Amino acid sequence: MPVTLTSLSDLAALEFDDIIDVRSPAEYAEDHLPGAISLPALSNEERARVGTIYTRESPFRARRIGAALVARNVATHLETVLADRPKSWKPLVYCWRGGQRSGSVALMFRQIGWQAETVDGGWRSYRRLVQSALYEAPWPAPLVILDGNTGTAKTDMLALLSDAGVQVIDLEGLANHRGSLFGAMAGGQPAQKGFESRLAMAGLDLDTSRPVVVEAESSKIGNVRIPPALWNAMKGAPRVELRAPLAARAEYLARRYRDVTDDPARLLSTIDALRRQHPRDRIEDWQDMARAQAYAALASGLMEHHYDPRYGNQRARFQDRPSLPVDLDRLDPAALAQALPRVIAAIKAAQGA
Repeated sequence: MPVTLTSLSDLAALEFDDIIDVRSPAEYAEDHLPGAISLPALSNEERARVGTIYTRESPFRARRIGAALVARNVATHLETVLADRPKSWKPLVYCWRGGQRSGSVALMFRQIGWQAETVDGGWRSYRRLVQSALYEAPWPAPLVILDGNTGTAKTDMLALLSDAGVQVIDLEGLANHRGSLFGAMAGGQPAQKGFESRLAMAGLDLDTSRPVVVEAESSKIGNVRIPPALWNAMKGAPRVELRAPLAARAEYLARRYRDVTDDPARLLSTIDALRRQHPRDRIEDWQDMARAQAYAALASGLMEHHYDPRYGNQRARFQDRPSLPVDLDRLDPAALAQALPRVIAAIKAAQGA
């Protein structure tokens, strides 16, 4: 009997050995149920071909061709990924709307002897729950914003806060992006729907009676947007501002962005993308610093002339919100650990402000 999802919390209670997404790889890459593995019934190309035949030629011919393709693909999965699954294996199978693809695969699994079930409404039923959580309800817990200019180690401090038991949501971690022009990370960003899935599941585990600390962001992190309910809560939240000398911030960024500085072509190309916003001689100076591997000096120049002015303009929009400063002389791991109690105290004070 198909499994009906009535809330996101139902996912934690599911008693299945694996959740199997039989949609195409492109559909899976855009978004999927948490923990699901991709075993496509049709490849991207096969799905497009069958769909074209269905709409332009004949639904019957499309179903016949599709059935043959599904059978071949499932056979491959049975001989490879699923070859070691025991007789007692119990999978939950879903497709886009809980129709033919998941039904066909689940039927084959049951014929083998596995206790396969499908998701009523497929991925769309899960997606509606995510949309409801992020777009139709207010953000469920009070927020405190961890603010500070570029290079004040906010992301590292978030991790320390989390280890200390403070509720944290790492938005840049969920978005797989550091939130700046230089912020792209290995693996690329999730699609918007995938980011929203990650965010909805992170929100599900919150103790709504306690504050949640998130890093100050704009409404977009790279290419993904923060949903309105969370963004509105962030705009109205009190702030704790980390402050550090420019030199300390420059040294920190030179360490933090090693993946960028280890790729000279990427570094030069990213600097070049700033040409419309800065004088020609400044861009050339920055590129000379990059070629000379003077990364701390480069970071200092970028912050002084690019990031700090823009961050100041953004912060001015929130001047009416309570903000408590925490001054840091250094940003090495030991110094951040020593500063942690002061940051926690400021968070508690900000919540009551």
